[in-house]
Amino acid sequence: MIFVTGASGFVGAAVVRALLARGERVRVLMRPTSDHRNIEGLDVEIAEGDLLAPDRLAPALDGCRGLYHVAADYRLWTRDPSAMFRANVDGSTAIIRAAMQAGVERMVYTSSVAVLGIVPGGEGDEETPVTYADMIGVYKQSKFRAEEAVRRLIAEESARVVIVNPSTPVGPRDIKPTPTGRMIVEAASGKMPAYVDTGLNIAHVDDVAAGHLLAFDKGLVGERYVLGGENMALKDILVEIAALVGRKPPTLQLPHNLILPIAGLAEIWTRLTGGHEPFATIDGVRMAKKKMYFSSAKAERDLGYTCRSARQALTDAVAWFRENGYCP
Repeated sequence: MIFVTGASGFVGAAVVRALLARGERVRVLMRPTSDHRNIEGLDVEIAEGDLLAPDRLAPALDGCRGLYHVAADYRLWTRDPSAMFRANVDGSTAIIRAAMQAGVERMVYTSSVAVLGIVPGGEGDEETPVTYADMIGVYKQSKFRAEEAVRRLIAEESARVVIVNPSTPVGPRDIKPTPTGRMIVEAASGKMPAYVDTGLNIAHVDDVAAGHLLAFDKGLVGERYVLGGENMALKDILVEIAALVGRKPPTLQLPHNLILPIAGLAEIWTRLTGGHEPFATIDGVRMAKKKMYFSSAKAERDLGYTCRSARQALTDAVAWFRENGYCP
C-alpha cells in the first residue's frame, strides 16, 4: 500500500494515477472538505484526516510501505502567511514523523524549484547556492523552511526521504487552477494583452508524476532531484497558447516597475472585497524579474527521468481547460 497526500490537487492526482497505472494499491489523505473531483472514479482508499491534526496521521498510514507527500499550500498571495507556514512546514514534519512511527519504509517529499538558486542568464540546479534571504514571498519562504525541516528529519532522525523539486507543471486536471494554470486560462481567453520579460521551466504534469515514481524507486535518501521540462520565455509561451486557440499573441512588453503598482492595487481590492487571490500580485511581479530556468540533468542521469516538449504540455493543458469550460 502506498500513501499519498495532496491527491485532490494537480500534481498529487497525477502521482495517484501513475501509481495506479503500475498496479499499486493507493490510500490517499483527504480532509472532509476536500474537493474529490481529481480522484473521482479512481480505485483508491480514502483516509480522512488533516496534516495539522498529527495524532490521526500514524493510524492512517498503518500498513503502508511508501509515502508520497505531495500536499502543499501553493498560492502566490494569502491573507494569512502563518497558515501557509503551518501547512507547508508543520504539515510536512508531521506526516514524515507519522510515517516513521507507522514503519513506512521509503518516502518522497515534493519540494519545488522555488527553493533553488537562480543563475542569471543560465540554468539553476540542485546545487546552485541560495539562502532564505533570496526567497521572494511567503510561498517560497514556507517551502524553503519546509525543505529545511525535512532535511533535519533525514539528518537527525534517519527519515528515509528522497526530495524532488518540480519546476512549473502544466497539463490536464488543474482544477483549482494553479497560478500557472490561471495564466494559461487568461491567455487562452484573450485576457493577457501584454507581458513582462520573464521565463519559466515548463513541464508536463504527467512527466513530473513519473519522476516522483522514479525518485521512489531509484533516488538516494537525502538527495534532491529537479523534475523539470523546457525553459521558455513568457513571450514564447503566450505565442504558443495563442496559436493553439487561434488568437493573436500579445505584442506589448511592459516593464516590471509599471506592473508593480497595478499589482498593489489588485491586492488592496482583493482585501477590501474579500475576493480570491488577485491575478497580479506584488510577489509575483518581483519573482518575474528573474527567469526561472532550471536543468533536470541530474534526474535524467540518475533516475532515467524524461520529459516531453513544453509545446505538448501546453497543448494538453489548453485542451483540458477548454473541454472543462475554463476558457472559450
